[in-house]
Amino acid sequence: MRSQQCFFLFLSIVATCFLSASTNAESAKAWPLFRGNSLATGVATAKLPTDLSLLWKFEVKDGAFEGTAAIAGDVAYIGDLDGMVYALDLNSGVKKWEYKTDAGFIASPAIRDGLVFIGDYDGRFYCLDAKEGKLQWGFDTGAEIDSGANFYKGNVLVGSQDATLYCLDAKSGVLVWKHMIEDQIRCSPTIVEDRVFLAGCDGKLHILDLNDGKDVAQVEIGGPTGVTPAVVGDFVYFGTEGGEFLCINWKEAVVAWTFAGKNSTSYRSSAAATPEQVIVGSRAKRVHALNPKNGEELWTFATKQRIDSSPVIVGERVYVGSTDGRIYGLNRTSGKMEWEYEAKGGFTGSPAVVDGKLVIASDDGVVYCFGKKEE
Repeated sequence: MRSQQCFFLFLSIVATCFLSASTNAESAKAWPLFRGNSLATGVATAKLPTDLSLLWKFEVKDGAFEGTAAIAGDVAYIGDLDGMVYALDLNSGVKKWEYKTDAGFIASPAIRDGLVFIGDYDGRFYCLDAKEGKLQWGFDTGAEIDSGANFYKGNVLVGSQDATLYCLDAKSGVLVWKHMIEDQIRCSPTIVEDRVFLAGCDGKLHILDLNDGKDVAQVEIGGPTGVTPAVVGDFVYFGTEGGEFLCINWKEAVVAWTFAGKNSTSYRSSAAATPEQVIVGSRAKRVHALNPKNGEELWTFATKQRIDSSPVIVGERVYVGSTDGRIYGLNRTSGKMEWEYEAKGGFTGSPAVVDGKLVIASDDGVVYCFGKKEE
């Protein structure tokens, strides 16, 4: 009897490991949200070659991109400031379809179940079919949408500058609930378990119940912010317009520590976070790596211009764009530069990473894809 129980336990462990490996393999092939996952950690499960080469460019004449691409099924999706949503073949950069609107897109798209979700600066939120780009439904908010979407069960959540977080049925666009704060929402909502986190322009971190949209807790953060909070375990990480970077224990709803670097200025870069490091760019032309336990600076890397792009951790490197027109690949332990690419325009959008490829778009209308060139 005991040997039989051990056998079934062994089978259970093998099945769990297999499912975990399958899940990781699938997640390595997709970048469905602005920061890669619902926790907004900015950490890729995919791998990249050591020496990245430019594989292709997609150029929009007189165009500009501020958002981050979403990737699924070997297709990259991105919206531009001229009001176009593009679907690009990930292997060639060839356009598969485009969808034209009357307003432009600052927000990054999000993908789930064959649908692409994105909001424009007139406040309209679109749901498009991922295969052909056909409109499935639209929902009007009261002001500009800077926020990328996130998902909970069968719902999609998006924030607006009308100071409201909207929870909509993802298939129909019907309003499930909404929650208003005291000032604009520019961040993407971060989701953990049945909680959603909003770092608001009203100078508060809001923690809401995802089932009804009601307040669970609020934490004063000392200034407005529009960056997306990253969550690792019990802790939330983000910076503010006032130049402070905060760690908040979300279960206790208290500030655990703050960091203000030399010549500190505002943060518009969302952090990449692991249990060992928190890495963020600042408008003081610095990339900072911090100890997540106490906020101690581990290293800093100087760029030529401000960093509004959000870093992405890929294995032993961190990749980030800068308004100086460069994409940097830094050693995440030492902060030393190991790879660099200089483009014509600057980067506000952030890298999207899937197995073997990094995609990032510039403010002069070019989408770049890097990877390993075939011999």
